[in-house]
Amino acid sequence: MNILRKKNNFKVERIVKIMKVILKADIKGVGKKDEIINASDGYVRNYLFPKNLAVEANNENMAKLQAQNDSKKFKKDTEREEAKKLAEKMNKIMLKIKVKAGENGKIFGGVSAKDIAEAFEAQHNIKIDKKKVDLKETIKTLGVHTVPIKLFEGIIGNIKVDVIG
Repeated sequence: MNILRKKNNFKVERIVKIMKVILKADIKGVGKKDEIINASDGYVRNYLFPKNLAVEANNENMAKLQAQNDSKKFKKDTEREEAKKLAEKMNKIMLKIKVKAGENGKIFGGVSAKDIAEAFEAQHNIKIDKKKVDLKETIKTLGVHTVPIKLFEGIIGNIKVDVIG
């Protein structure tokens, strides 16, 4: 990048050197972690390197970054496959939850996402985080209800919950 200025009727040219670096942390207005950016030489040498926020984008560091990205992709793919298998298994599961109920099928209290997660772990030995149980509101009636569970990005398993009085 060249910046031209006139000084005493002469053109003075200032050359700004650009350096390619790999960021080690998120920096507001610059980039995210593991991103390759072009930054001015002074900014890199005086700010990013001393604060250990970036490394030079040489062949060795680029190879490390590529290996790291491949590892993350492989891990994410295996988690996605496991989530798909679990979703298929969940679609066949009927979860039974016993609660106290009144005469006309109304439940005292209700069945919450926490109750569903605990019952699922107790009956099928599969641990599910209660935050992943996508229950709009607590179940307050007896009978069979279909409850979606978010397993992974875009993968949702549905379990049938049979609320027994």
